[in-house]
Amino acid sequence: MIGIAYALIALIILILVPWVGIQGLGLTYLFGVIIPYAAMAIFFFGVLQRLLKWSRIPNPFKIPTTGGQQKSLNWIRQSKFDNPSSTGQVIGRVLSEVFLFRSLFRNLSPRVGTQGTSVTYASAKWLWIFAILFHYAMFTTVFRHLRFFTNPVPWPVGFVEGFDGWLEVGIPQVMISGLVLLCAVCLLLARRLVIPRLRYISLMNDFFPLFLLIAIATTGALMRYIVGINVPSVKELVMGLVSFRPVMIEGIGLLFYIHIFLVSTLLAYFPFSKLMHAGGIFFSPTRSMANDNRAVHHDNPWNYTVKFHTYDAFEEEFRDKMTEAGIPLDDTLSSSTGKD
Repeated sequence: MIGIAYALIALIILILVPWVGIQGLGLTYLFGVIIPYAAMAIFFFGVLQRLLKWSRIPNPFKIPTTGGQQKSLNWIRQSKFDNPSSTGQVIGRVLSEVFLFRSLFRNLSPRVGTQGTSVTYASAKWLWIFAILFHYAMFTTVFRHLRFFTNPVPWPVGFVEGFDGWLEVGIPQVMISGLVLLCAVCLLLARRLVIPRLRYISLMNDFFPLFLLIAIATTGALMRYIVGINVPSVKELVMGLVSFRPVMIEGIGLLFYIHIFLVSTLLAYFPFSKLMHAGGIFFSPTRSMANDNRAVHHDNPWNYTVKFHTYDAFEEEFRDKMTEAGIPLDDTLSSSTGKD
């Protein structure tokens, strides 16, 4: 439970920092311009550095995860996604992981019997549903926020925004993705708190991004549905950041600066956290390698040329001492060198 406490304390501090900075010190330029720019720079170069580092790491062995029949004789049906043997099948497998979370869908949850002597496996589709809802709600929310960064707003952004608010409930219009995002991340947090074995292995870096996402979604919902916000002023501020001609707009409100500071923290934290699994999936040898060990030779990039000291060279080097000690010599070598 120490990890939960540390994560909550860190989140409270992150909320108090812009609160004091804006309300007490009036540092609107710092929190509205400098910190977002710094966060984007850390995010971009941090992600780039991690991806370049992963791309240079050699794969000494073929270690793809397999879950079905390997390619064999023509009359034996191959499991192409669970045991890919070609580049096309590997691409299909990776795309199914990225967009459908296929391995998580097929995941089984182990359960120990009441006496502790038997282990059974049951479907864990609920976790797959939570993950799908969270990631697609996050993508939709981020995508429709592009309306703040573009002028005119591209039609795909307007289409997604219209589809997201298809229920047309209330004024302002309720966006489904924002509410689903908040509920899904709360359920993922509850999973870590309720399941004992998962709570036991969870650390601060497991709870902190969840708390941070909850705070971001909550402040966003408060601005949209309760407190309200001057949308044209926010767009003018954001467009100034995008065009590298920052301007400060008065009267935006404290809640917006808390929201943007939390988002900036998430961006800066992203490259150094477990959230980088978003890019790491493409470099995971268990997913991105074909299982073609029998058909194609895989060179180990860690292998190097080894200089061997052969027995012939050894005998030539110590011939006199071996003769003196009465150690028999190789007759073939002796005849070829012309020595007794």
